[in-house]
Amino acid sequence: MKPALAPAPKKVGMISLGCAKNLVDAEIMLGGVAAHGMEITSDAEDADVLIVNTCAFIDSAKEESIEAILEAHQQRGLRKKPGQKLIVSGCMAQRFSKQLMSDLPEVDAFIGLDQIAQTGEIIQQIFARPSPIHDDAWEPLNLVSRKSVYIPDWDTPRFRLTPGHTAYTKIAEGCNHPCSFCVIPQMRGKHRSRSIESVVAEVRSLVSNGVKEINLISQDTTYYGMDLWDEKAGPRQKVDSSRGVTLVRLLRELQKIEGEFWIRLLYTHPAHWSDELIACIAECDKVARYIDMPLQHIHPRMLELMRRETSSEHIEDLVTRIRRGVPGISLRTTFIVGFPGETEEELDYLLDFISRSRFERLGIFTYSQEEGSRAAKMPDQLPQKTKQARYRKAMKLQQRIAREISEAQVGRTIRALVDQPLIARTEADAPEVDGRILLSRPAPVGEFIDVRITGTQVYDLRGEQI
Repeated sequence: MKPALAPAPKKVGMISLGCAKNLVDAEIMLGGVAAHGMEITSDAEDADVLIVNTCAFIDSAKEESIEAILEAHQQRGLRKKPGQKLIVSGCMAQRFSKQLMSDLPEVDAFIGLDQIAQTGEIIQQIFARPSPIHDDAWEPLNLVSRKSVYIPDWDTPRFRLTPGHTAYTKIAEGCNHPCSFCVIPQMRGKHRSRSIESVVAEVRSLVSNGVKEINLISQDTTYYGMDLWDEKAGPRQKVDSSRGVTLVRLLRELQKIEGEFWIRLLYTHPAHWSDELIACIAECDKVARYIDMPLQHIHPRMLELMRRETSSEHIEDLVTRIRRGVPGISLRTTFIVGFPGETEEELDYLLDFISRSRFERLGIFTYSQEEGSRAAKMPDQLPQKTKQARYRKAMKLQQRIAREISEAQVGRTIRALVDQPLIARTEADAPEVDGRILLSRPAPVGEFIDVRITGTQVYDLRGEQI
């Protein structure tokens, strides 16, 4: 007698954790699911299959991912669908699938970053297997490929998880930087760019469907296209749009698309900026006056230990050049405090830079000792108590700066995009990570409006529609 097979799946649910890049992966997975005729549900209790799309960037993200997996398994035992299948995807699955198979045998399958577009077929494969009850040799499926090489195209099926007026477009995948604190290249592979034609086709489709904000993302958007250059030309040389595929050329092509929308540039790297890119942003009115450029530190010794491929002099000069070249620009950055061996003097050096530079948007991370990174093996690892104290000191400084910057907006009239009836965002605020405008009366969601700023709440503004 043949073992019983589970009934074909009808509904698929998703729990997606981590960054915007992971969110795009989740949208591709669900797009493949929908293309195979399965229904997507937001009700985990009603799902025949639940996918947990994990993050493994830092320790807290890994802990959150493990908790989400265990919670999903525990809950399915309490639900009306005890036969619900559980799939784990994302960076944690890519990096730790073998270990997780042993630690989490209750998971039905682990899929890697190269399998995201095949999720519909993988689900069918899972339901075609005998259940563990009828197969003594049963174990979770491990479908994670050793190296990540996949990159989506403009016509890759997607099920968008963002509001209708904003979307993320991944222009490249992977990373070629050797940062000592980071393991992303080990998970996502080498940098690989999409073609300009592919990105333009995707953005044109999004805009035609009513999207008003295109957020360009990758591990390093300023490296875009450099992997496609002739090796003899050398991507380390100065960026020049005559070389073919560059971020400058991409932005100019996107600028030609008809419609009213913002193009927001996220995840840039200070090593690959050029005067040409600065001029391009200044000349393209659809490119938001907003730059996300994680700097991580400013002290020369810390930059060297972090292997950031740039110098403190270059960074200070670049910040000056960007602000001079693009009037009204808002700069967002992040810094790491508590890196191995960081002294109080080096922290003060960083705080002085923050105080002088007055970044419009700034985040602070405490250093996370990531297994497999160069920095994890370094001596002089600092205690958590010290790292937290430095975090509080840096954030106290930035809160003062942010309050002063916000107060300077009072009385101004600003163009904003409405996220919710009583919430809007300025050009200087990326979704999910930056501040908001709290409106005095409802406004049409997904539309641009003019708002007069009437007050502040440190990071947020208060305003009324004109």
